[in-house]
This record gives sequence, C-alpha cells and structure tokens, in this order.
Amino acid sequence: MIQRHRDPLTLNRRDMLAKCGGGLGLLGLAGLLGDSGLLGSADAAQQVLNPLAPKAPNFAARAKSVIWIFVNGGPSQVDTWDYKPELTKRHGGELPGFDKKTGFFPEQVGALMKSPFTFTQHGQTGKWVSSLFPYLAQQVDRMAFIHSGYTKSNNHSPALFMMNTGTTRMGLPCAGSWVTYGLGSESRDLPAFVVMSDPKGRGLPKGNSSNWSAGFLPGVYQGTYLSPKGAPIANLERPAGMSDAQQRSQLNLLAQLNRENLSQHPAQQELAARIESFELAYRMQMAAPEAIAIEREPQNIRELYGLDKPECGHFARQCLIARRMVERGVRFVQIYSGGMDNQLSWDGHMDIQGNHSGFAKETDQPVAGLLADLAQRGLLDETLVIWGGEFGRLPIAQKGDKPGRDHNPHAFTYWLAGGGVKAGVSYGETDEVGFKSVVDRVSVNDLHATILHLLGINHERLTYRYNGRDFRLTDVAGNVIHKIIA
Repeated sequence: MIQRHRDPLTLNRRDMLAKCGGGLGLLGLAGLLGDSGLLGSADAAQQVLNPLAPKAPNFAARAKSVIWIFVNGGPSQVDTWDYKPELTKRHGGELPGFDKKTGFFPEQVGALMKSPFTFTQHGQTGKWVSSLFPYLAQQVDRMAFIHSGYTKSNNHSPALFMMNTGTTRMGLPCAGSWVTYGLGSESRDLPAFVVMSDPKGRGLPKGNSSNWSAGFLPGVYQGTYLSPKGAPIANLERPAGMSDAQQRSQLNLLAQLNRENLSQHPAQQELAARIESFELAYRMQMAAPEAIAIEREPQNIRELYGLDKPECGHFARQCLIARRMVERGVRFVQIYSGGMDNQLSWDGHMDIQGNHSGFAKETDQPVAGLLADLAQRGLLDETLVIWGGEFGRLPIAQKGDKPGRDHNPHAFTYWLAGGGVKAGVSYGETDEVGFKSVVDRVSVNDLHATILHLLGINHERLTYRYNGRDFRLTDVAGNVIHKIIA
C-alpha cells in the first residue's frame, strides 16, 4: 500500500476540524475565564512592572481620592455633632443597667453629664452643631453625618486597627493600602498614599506605623509618612557629590539586574514593588519639594486655612499639603490630629471641656478651609473627605477634679463630604442620651464598604490571596450605606 504525503500547506475538512477543534475550545474557555474575572488583563505585565499604574474601578467612581482627618483618641459624639437635649435634662442622674466595664476605668464611673458646650442650628438643613466648631458649622450643608457607628473594642490600639484595617489585630493592610492596591495612583512622581501625624510633636497614634501598614500586600502600597518636624521625607535629597547622571546610571543598572531576576521569578511581587520604589524615590526628589511648598500659596488661601494663626497654623499646613497632594494625583491622604498619650489627643478622660476645646481650635478652621478650598477649585466632587476617630465617648462622667468621659465602643459619629456623598443628610441615631447606636447601626465594615463604593470598588471583589485565603478590607461583612450616597 502506498503512503501518500499531504502538502503541509493544504488541509482537507477532517484535518482542519482535528487541528482547530482544540483552539475553538480554548477560545470558549478564555471567554468563560474572562467573564469570571479569572483571566489576566491585557496590561497584566505592566501592572507587575509598575504596581502603582492606574487601574480601572469596578464601576463608575464618584470619588477619585480620599482625605481622611483621623481624630485620634476618640472624640465625644455628644459634645461634637450628636445633639442630645435629654442628656441635659438627666444631668446628674444614673444610667439604668449601665455596665461599668464598658469604658476603660470602671472604678471612675460617675453620673450622666450634660455637654459643657452649647449646640445651635446651622445651614439650610438646620443641623445642630457644638460651639466647638464655628468654622465647620458653616460647612454642614456639604456633609453627610453617620450618627450610629459602633466598633468592637474599647481600647485604643485595637480600635485604631479596626478603624484602619477592618480588624482589631495588627499586621493587616489598612484602608489606604487597599485603595491604592485596587486603583493604583494617578501620580507617577508622588506616593499613592501619604500619612501625616500630629504636627505638634505629640508622637504617633497608638499602634504607630501599623495603622498605615500594607500588611501582607506588596510594600509599595504602604503609606508614605511625612514627618511634622525637619525634612518631611527621609533621604529625599541626592547624596552629596553625586550628579543626576550618576544616580540615573546606578538606578538603570539596578533596575536591569532586578528585572532579569523578576523575569525568572515572575511571582515575586515584592521585587516588582522594590523596583518601583527606587524609581518613585528618584522622581520624588523633584516632585515632592514642589508639592509641599505651601509658601507659594496666595495670602487669601493662607487666611482661609488659618495658616498664620498660632493656634491652628500647624494643622492648617497639613490640610493645605493634603489639598496640594490630591490636586497632583495622590490617591489617599490621612492626617492624624492628636498623638500618643491620653491628654495629647482627643482622649478626654480628664477635663473633656479643656481637652476638646484645645483640639477643636487647632483643627476647626483648617478642615473647614480645606472643604471650601476643594469646592472652589472644583475638586470636592471628586475628593472624599472623612472626619472621625476610633470610637466615641460615654455620656456619663469620668470622675475627677475636672470630669471627663471614658471610651465608648457602642456609639460614635463620622461625617463624610464630597466624592459622591449626599450633602446635608444625617443617617442613624443613638439612644436619647447618646450611649448606644440604636437606629440604622453602622459597623466599621459598613463604613469601609461605603468608602470603597464611592471610589468605584466593589468591596467583595477587592481581595488578596494570602496563606491560602482571600482577604479583603471588609473581611466577611460590610454593607454599603446607599442612603448617604448622592
């Protein structure tokens, strides 16, 4: 029998189906994987080489960036934004059924205590605002208030971790890291995530830099700390005696060696992050000094923020830097008011009147100026501004010469403005004396889910596999608060 050899360039029908059938099946499989979000995107290689490259949100975003004013220490909701006339009526009385271990000092539990501050109505919404905030009172029609927050811990460090990372344990990625992991950055020359601590040298918040850690995410997503004293960013200046050309040559060689290693070990995302961190540090040498050069701002802006006032100029500087950062494409900025020790933060265990008065005077005009400045520049619509701390405070007095208030995990107030928030609304309620959230209760996971939603991120899809488990900022909980979204 004679064996015939076919021309390899010609195919009959049977050969064509045999050779192409597998390919058609792979096309179908690719379509199914793509629909399920399991297929790498076309720019996946670019994301490995540049993990901070901008990424598309899951759906149309209302906000592009975040400025979070973290009121460190736990501001008292009943002395700031949650007006409780019944607390005044019951001043000096007992709170029936109160568990003395709710706060941190059970041996110092006193009676119900009215607010030492007066409340008056402001704006078209008629919002009741404490006398602590004469400047922010003028901005209430831009804010959405959440009056029914609650958390899982009455201790600062775990409560700070909860508010920042979604759990009470240290070592997990914070909200800023999750946001930059999910969206990247619109700035090539500045960090995607910037953190500023209390500007009067009061120290870092309890838990220190773990509050802005990237946890198990690649290190490139960790917050970049701007120091309130001395050089804002360590090692920002080029070493003495080195020219730009010499530094560029060193970085080129380093990048070449690292990329050769990365091509052999593509799963080493930490190496990709290291490569990008070197390049970002080089670009920041030019961009960062300009971004923090607030002396270039005109006098009317300095006056708007209170930059030249001794009582608030230090915090005004940070709010103004935050505006300049988001203006230049930085994705997430977090500013802490208050430091480590109790009386060096909003932690008013003693003399709640003196404690809150001092910190409010430092922050009121700068934060109000920030809102007004963002609005007049057309940036407020795309910038989400957040104000709040790690928990609230009890409506009862903590005994002392000048009474204060102990920690309260059962109730706190947050407000959000800009970035797709429905202006002038109040959501949720505490009980008649402000002790517990009772109507439309909002967990920290709910707050995080809402922040991510405003940024165009589905909080259930923003995950990272670590130790065989898919982690997310909202853990296994979280509901978006649609009623505060415009």
